[in-house]
Amino acid sequence: MIIGSRYNGPPGSGNGGWSAGTFAVAAQGTRLSSPGSHSPDRPRPHAEPVEVTLRRPPPLETPLTLDAGEVRDPAGHLVAEIATVAAFDPVAEPVDLATARAAAAGYPGLVNHPFPSCYVCGPEHTDGLRIFPGPLSAGRTAAPFRVPAGADVVTTWAALDCPGGWSVIAPGRPYLLGRMSTVVLATPRPNDECVVTGVLTRTQGRKAEVHSSLFDPDGNLLGYARATWIAG
Repeated sequence: MIIGSRYNGPPGSGNGGWSAGTFAVAAQGTRLSSPGSHSPDRPRPHAEPVEVTLRRPPPLETPLTLDAGEVRDPAGHLVAEIATVAAFDPVAEPVDLATARAAAAGYPGLVNHPFPSCYVCGPEHTDGLRIFPGPLSAGRTAAPFRVPAGADVVTTWAALDCPGGWSVIAPGRPYLLGRMSTVVLATPRPNDECVVTGVLTRTQGRKAEVHSSLFDPDGNLLGYARATWIAG
């Protein structure tokens, strides 16, 4: 596995959601397809929760190995751990596209972003997903998401990452993804304008638990996640 330089989060390391999704798909050991293209030899996305814990920032352009649920770099350092977890319910509720667009117009990261080149939510990453989660109310976010060509399960993990994080991130208070548990019910169709929402459920010390959900243009749930973010 290699996290390409395009899929960065903080400078020099992989975006947490993209990296976690890459590791999860590798651990599942199966090729996952998009809606409308399922056949007996192309299985559906797994609906069981998969949890990825990041133990260090995922390095870019570096061969990583996976063995017994552990991802390691060439020096043998533990990068991530993958496990299955008990089922959990989606928490971040849907909103309509107009509400998501209005929230995105107030995205704080447009003027104050700890990592403005982030692949998912960085305004300076012109070739990224450009998901800009703005506030709905205290601890809730929403954003539209124009699905790129080639979107897959890893893209879904990435789309579910930052909208949860921005429910707790604030100016002068950066957070980084530490753990992410995700359920992918179906991958979004390219060029669809989907909606992604996030919500903060609790904080404890430097840790925050957040949830996120991804919906297709008709409001159908595509995937959802629960994550732990850690203050920098």
